[in-house]
Amino acid sequence: MNPRVAAISGSLIRQIASKKRESSIDLGLGEPTLAPNAAHFEAAMAYVRERGVRYTANAGDAELRAHIAAYYAYPGMTEAENVCVTVGSQEAMYVTLLTLLDPASDELLVVEPAFPSYLKMAALHGIAVRSVAMDEGEDFAIDGERIAAALTERTRAVVLCSPCNPTAQVVEREQADVLVRALERRGGSIALIHDEIYREQRFGERVDFARLYGNTIAVNSLSKSNALTGLRLGWVLAPAAFIEQATKVHAWAVSCADTFSQRVAVHVFESRTVEEHAAWYAKRRDDVVALLHHSGLRFVAPQGAFYALVRLPGGASSLESALALVERYDVVAIPGIAFGMSCEGWLRLSWVAPLDELREGLARIAALFSSGASEART
Repeated sequence: MNPRVAAISGSLIRQIASKKRESSIDLGLGEPTLAPNAAHFEAAMAYVRERGVRYTANAGDAELRAHIAAYYAYPGMTEAENVCVTVGSQEAMYVTLLTLLDPASDELLVVEPAFPSYLKMAALHGIAVRSVAMDEGEDFAIDGERIAAALTERTRAVVLCSPCNPTAQVVEREQADVLVRALERRGGSIALIHDEIYREQRFGERVDFARLYGNTIAVNSLSKSNALTGLRLGWVLAPAAFIEQATKVHAWAVSCADTFSQRVAVHVFESRTVEEHAAWYAKRRDDVVALLHHSGLRFVAPQGAFYALVRLPGGASSLESALALVERYDVVAIPGIAFGMSCEGWLRLSWVAPLDELREGLARIAALFSSGASEART
């Protein structure tokens, strides 16, 4: 048994989500509840009826790669050669870390709170990881100076997610500029890995690091933007020299992404519908903030994605609170500890459920808090 594998825990997010019952109010998994656009699948079926489901090139369908590069139009990344199509954004991140980082010398800096896979992937391959926590007192706003101060001589890459899972914070342009200037002072040798998975769910200013900093690697997918989580279709978008090497890692891991999924994605880009659900999320966000205010809970107002953090009473364990919530109140929510120590004392709520369910779920969370939740205290 590989000791690194044995030492890595499974997903706490999935552990809590697995406790969902038929009757549960699900505010847990980060998965859209909207139905996908059937036209994308119909177009893909028409393609495979005529041509079958053959392998694509390792880096992906050339037509899809060209569409992705053209849609984002990031400077120096506008051609098919700038894209490697992957099995979801999770594989895109995995391929990026393995291609970029040398376990013998390099260090990864993770901006926390953070989705746990970044640290787990690095640990699996013996890559040194450090984290820099954003300030809870500032609602975990992404702070360029704080990130810059955490850089060391060994830092080879910084990974951050904006909009952020779990905080739903979006980096402001001023803070992005601060971070970019710090990276440029290091000669541009540090890669900035931008997890863009919630890019189409931003409710204010849009800041794309790839437009500000040349050594940016963007990972993304259609999972959240188009309600296609199970399609498992993502990509790495980066300078061509990096994509050439990343494609080797991707090819030896999975050969190529699913051909049918790639044809679904081609239709999404051809029909210019990457943002087909964006207006729904923007409207829902306003309704959710109103419900959160009414609940009386302390929360971080979402600036993007489809999450909200709510604060637990002093001394409460987020894991024990989440367990009490699902077992006693039949509500699924994710403990903040899943996203790093800086998020302990919080619960992450996904607000894609119907508003009536969300309203009832918030009432039950408030009831847990007001009861004292003795089982949920450390």
